[in-house]
Amino acid sequence: MKQIPNLFTLLNLVFGCLAIIFILQNGEQIVLLGPDGASNVNLPEKITWGSYCIFAAAIIDFLDGFLARLFKATSEMGKQLDSLSDVVSFGVAPAMILYQLLRIGFAQQENGLDTSIAWLLPALLIPVAGAWRLARFNIDLEQTYFFRGLPIPAAGLFIAALPLIIWYPDAAFGLQVYLINQWVLFAIIVLLSSLMVSSLPLISLKFSDYSLQNNLPKYLVILLAIIALIFLKWLALPVIIILYVILSLAFRNRKILL
Repeated sequence: MKQIPNLFTLLNLVFGCLAIIFILQNGEQIVLLGPDGASNVNLPEKITWGSYCIFAAAIIDFLDGFLARLFKATSEMGKQLDSLSDVVSFGVAPAMILYQLLRIGFAQQENGLDTSIAWLLPALLIPVAGAWRLARFNIDLEQTYFFRGLPIPAAGLFIAALPLIIWYPDAAFGLQVYLINQWVLFAIIVLLSSLMVSSLPLISLKFSDYSLQNNLPKYLVILLAIIALIFLKWLALPVIIILYVILSLAFRNRKILL
């Protein structure tokens, strides 16, 4: 029974590997509507399957921690396995999404197919920053009811939502064309990487009790997340993470957060 959480952790890793396989498949042409009219781009259709695999990995990542506490099977090995799996599922796989979106964005430009691979490599900052974040988390015993820096699963889910916002027009709100703009993507990379390696105190959704007074920031995050999911569809995921950071900063001086 004590190995069940570790098996779930390895399943997280499997879904991360599957995500990478899907993301790197060939493209299929879709139409993006932007302010300058419609344009055709080759978006790898299975990149959305990769996004779904990352979401599945996130669910499993939650379950392995829950099962470890349920079976009282927390261990140092489980902690290290969890970090190694997270680097792949929420670091490397999302980086491949950004790599593909950058490649597509540059391909829309004149002579874009001749763009140097060096312009695509900034995508690798995501797993690098994520690995740093996880290593610091593993040796920091204070991060129980708050986090230092953005957790790598949050960054991974932010990126995993981008292909789905692009692929499903009703979830795009006119933002499709901007999400294959290389400068927007570079800004996302810099923002998420900086948040992961930062020491900003961010809200953890672990509860020591359930009183409103002691958990107001957490309940606000949950409430806003539900509202965003209802009205914004796939766009809700990036919005939720942005609101999560903003609320964490707004309540950073509260004793319950620090």
